[in-house]
Amino acid sequence: PSTREVKLVDEPAPRIARPTDVRFRILDVGVCGTDKELCAFKYGTPPAGSDHLVIGHESLGEVVEVGEGVSRVAVGELVVPMVRRPCPHPECVPCASGRQDFCSTNDYTERGIKERHGFLTELVVDDERYLNVVPRALRDVGVLVEPLTIAEKALAQVRQIQQRLPWACPTPTAPGRGANGCHRALVLGAGPVGLLGAMALAADGFETFVYSRGGADSPRGRLVREIGGTFLEAETTRLADLPRRIGAIDVVYEATGVSALAFDALAVLGTNGVCVLTGVPGRAPAPATVDTDRLMRGMVLQNQVLLGSVNASREDFEAAVRDLGTFRSRWPGALGALITGRFPLDAYAGQLLAQPADAIKNVLTPA
Repeated sequence: PSTREVKLVDEPAPRIARPTDVRFRILDVGVCGTDKELCAFKYGTPPAGSDHLVIGHESLGEVVEVGEGVSRVAVGELVVPMVRRPCPHPECVPCASGRQDFCSTNDYTERGIKERHGFLTELVVDDERYLNVVPRALRDVGVLVEPLTIAEKALAQVRQIQQRLPWACPTPTAPGRGANGCHRALVLGAGPVGLLGAMALAADGFETFVYSRGGADSPRGRLVREIGGTFLEAETTRLADLPRRIGAIDVVYEATGVSALAFDALAVLGTNGVCVLTGVPGRAPAPATVDTDRLMRGMVLQNQVLLGSVNASREDFEAAVRDLGTFRSRWPGALGALITGRFPLDAYAGQLLAQPADAIKNVLTPA
């Protein structure tokens, strides 16, 4: 950060130092918007005593060595490491309970983002408690576990929130509701987080709509159709028209980071609905105009919930691993199409400092 450089560096290979340490070889690292913002120096904090930060937080590795106290993973297994680590404050109940995704002090650290080196390197050592085993059958798509956890956490919170009311489907095809069940979901954005969210929602029985730029016959549009969803072209479809066109919207899953779009979608959320925000907007050149009276009136009179969600727990990682297996069995073509390219580590500049055309999820392969 001090010299605003993005480059390859040589560091000593990490070694096991504690009984619960695990050393693993990195196979894949997904490139996401966070990595590009880090490389644009919008944020990112090196570890104490280091002048640089090794990035990379979406990863898949293969265990090559374990400490004498390790019991959760074994040599040869594939693992996906968690990103966020607990803060050091004993009064932080979430971190003390293993739920650092809800850290109350904001003094957590995150590998590849905040005060801890990440996974865009050949070898990593980490504590076994932060590792999640991935079946060998998911080797080619295991790097998608971490971005899928965003949707898994959001869905878990939606289910908990909706326990506030009778929300079960009376019949599999309730009159006036979706063909897959009685709930509809609108996903904003057809990037990796949006498309994985659409898969999670569709697998959970929601009639799923994805609202994004690009034609319905684009690769993203075809992918949405393959999972049984409907692609809505943002260029030709007004959000305000959606309730009349598709019916009541029970869940809005925002995956764009565009605040104006998110609040426009909140205005079309149905009665008793939940809007989940997962994107982090950059600083816009001018503030967006929002009809706050209309939004507040709708939220009060229709019992709506607006929810922000970030990071994920071990349960979310385990759910993501299970759901990737479900996606593989139901939609193998669509799941495979999410990864649009794999590149060696020395091709980092083209992936981190540029915007590859039509890429959904590109992956760097350090191994």
